[in-house]
Amino acid sequence: MPTFSIPLSGLTASSEALSTIANNLANLNTTGYKDQRAQFQDLFYQSLGSTGAATGSGNPILQGAGVKIGAIGSLFTQGSVSSSGVNTDVAIQGEGFFVAKGSNGGVTYTRAGDFSIDKSGVLETADGGQVMGYVAVNGAISPGQALAPLNLGTGQLSPPTATTNVSTTMNLDATAAVGGTFSAPVTVFDSLGASHVLSFNFAKTGSGAWSYTVTIPAADVGAAGPGPVTLTSGALTFDGAGNLTGPAANIAGITASGFADGANPLTFTWQVYDKAGGPLVHQDAAPSSTSSTLQDGNSSGSLVTFNIGSDGTVSGSFSNGRSALVAQLALATFGNEQGLLRTGNNAFVPTLASGQAVVGTPGAGGRGTLSGGALELSNVDIATEFAALIVAQRTFQANAKAVTTFDQVTQDTINLKQ
Repeated sequence: MPTFSIPLSGLTASSEALSTIANNLANLNTTGYKDQRAQFQDLFYQSLGSTGAATGSGNPILQGAGVKIGAIGSLFTQGSVSSSGVNTDVAIQGEGFFVAKGSNGGVTYTRAGDFSIDKSGVLETADGGQVMGYVAVNGAISPGQALAPLNLGTGQLSPPTATTNVSTTMNLDATAAVGGTFSAPVTVFDSLGASHVLSFNFAKTGSGAWSYTVTIPAADVGAAGPGPVTLTSGALTFDGAGNLTGPAANIAGITASGFADGANPLTFTWQVYDKAGGPLVHQDAAPSSTSSTLQDGNSSGSLVTFNIGSDGTVSGSFSNGRSALVAQLALATFGNEQGLLRTGNNAFVPTLASGQAVVGTPGAGGRGTLSGGALELSNVDIATEFAALIVAQRTFQANAKAVTTFDQVTQDTINLKQ
């Protein structure tokens, strides 16, 4: 008599394969989704005959018991990377998974980089997990640093920096009469980030000779007098070609102290020569003017925007015009990716089969690189899935035909007694 369990096992296995294909097609637009493939295996075999019958050549006579789905494997091939223009989106190119910490403290891993910023400024996954990485301290990341949630909100601050260097590119009119004056304002910052407008004042004292004074408003330094306070003074000399000849070096040690806001004393250098030794102050037969002023201090500033580099570094741009390293995303790899357990919401968790996560920086230790402002699309190929769908459908139909055939044979056998 035919064994109904054989085609029924084929129906069950084909149904599971159809479900796997349908799940792939349903996740065609799921960010970072990895295609699955049902792998068929034959069941055990029964030796025919009470003592294990064999053919004349001694080969065993075996009867198969059907089929089963032995495994549903994941294809961790690279999905296409599509630019989104959203600075919180990140795509992995190569091996690795983002590390995320859930609200219950559990750690999951994902390929989906469609992140966002929560109300606390923390970078989070689509299902609310906190994206983990390395937080920069004073613009640097230390080796061996522990993982932590990445705060990329506008509350991130760039600390103030006191001015240490001032440079002025200017011309003093060679045709000015003796006693002619010129003044250039320059803004500097103290240790608390407060700005102060200094006046660089010049007076012509003779042919190719000018005096200078650098002053600060009296109120800024708590002085009692109504006039500005002089920080430094001296003389500038020029040769017949209008080139600065004196002083011979940059003017260092200009100091302002006693700030009304309580800031530390400010000491800076006035750069009258560039790095190559060329003068920044000239005397030509043209109206006195200042073409540029530069200084290296800044006020405090908040994070305005950021971008993510291929090595996972997050570079922030702040409202005070400064840029600094804010953080670095981490990636995890596993000895056996097929052993990872899918938990939904684009998340994976490790098992004994996968091994523990090896976490590090992108682009090192076999881990892939990142593309900021982009997403990795599903790696499901619709043409391949449709072809597999047809095969699975035909397989199901064939097994269904075997069931109806077995049923007819059984009925014919029963009818033999009539």
